Amino acid sequence: MQKLQHLAVELLLIALGGGMGAVLRHLVGELVLRLAGGSFPFSTLVVNVSGCLLFGGLAAMFASPHALREELRGMLLIGFLGGYTTYSTYAWQTVMLADEGAWGKALANLLMTTTLGFAAIWVGYRVGTRWFGV
Repeated sequence: MQKLQHLAVELLLIALGGGMGAVLRHLVGELVLRLAGGSFPFSTLVVNVSGCLLFGGLAAMFASPHALREELRGMLLIGFLGGYTTYSTYAWQTVMLADEGAWGKALANLLMTTTLGFAAIWVGYRVGTRWFGV
């Protein structure tokens, strides 16, 4: 029963963090859009880069002896930054591969994620426009 309660609290914290991250993503995106305009997706760029910066700092903090409680790790890294941007997770995993000396895998992850992500969005959009008659 205690494991179930712990899981429920963990999931609630992740959901709470995810909601806060999504709201912050919207606010930052709107602010950047107003400041920079819409001719280039600067709002997404700012969100993705700032999410990566936050992820790196938080990952270092959680690896340190001065880490916050473990429950907050999931809330901040999975929930908050997952709601803010999943790009930070992709970048972190790529950095970890490079840090382990697996440069080929790191490069493959960069190339495959970028290329396949672009292709998937393109195909999904094309199928969606036909499906919904746009």
